Amino acid sequence: MSKSTLPIKIGAVAALCLLFGIVYLLNPAFFGELWDVCLSGDMHRVAEYINSFGAWAMVFSFFLVLCVNAIGFPPAMIFSSANALIFGIVPGILLAWIAETVGVALSFVLLRFLFRDAAEDVISKHKSLQKIDELSGSQGFKVMLIARIIPYLPSGLLNALGAVSKMSFRDFTIAALIGKLPSTAIEAMIGHDAVTASENPYRLVFSLVLAIVMVVGFIIYERRQKQKKI
Repeated sequence: MSKSTLPIKIGAVAALCLLFGIVYLLNPAFFGELWDVCLSGDMHRVAEYINSFGAWAMVFSFFLVLCVNAIGFPPAMIFSSANALIFGIVPGILLAWIAETVGVALSFVLLRFLFRDAAEDVISKHKSLQKIDELSGSQGFKVMLIARIIPYLPSGLLNALGAVSKMSFRDFTIAALIGKLPSTAIEAMIGHDAVTASENPYRLVFSLVLAIVMVVGFIIYERRQKQKKI
């Protein structure tokens, strides 16, 4: 740990503790309820919980999705789908897209400047990410953009990869902004239509097929990149 960043890290941790403390004092049951809802994986329950905030539901959902993407847990697709159920397909997707982009940008800053050691530890445990990181020096924007477009790729791992790579904050954020729109839209529509399958079964099938094609395409792309380096 660098001595120059130690005071900043201590200050950041203290600020988070203060924030959590204030929230706890205002509503002691908040964190327990939120934890239970997140771990349930029940989209209806998540949607009902968000909706319980009434006029503040959209604001609460924005910051919830932002925090989930900054932390990398639990999977943000649950909340994207819940937003689509509550606010409608288009508004829900737009809300989740903007919140997710801000969240991963915040995660990039935290991991690169405050918790870089933790990010490097995450990368070291995933061989596939180590190989992708080799590409990030020369064509980081392209690699990150393609990875962000693919639905269901773990956002937390991509955040860690970007933080330890040579990518600039600008390139990382633009790649996330562009790439997360299609991936968030597909995840939200699949989640929404899985719950309301009788309303639009054809869109659900189309979204599932598109997601599979995109994932398979990414795997093929990655393998070809590896072969070029051999």
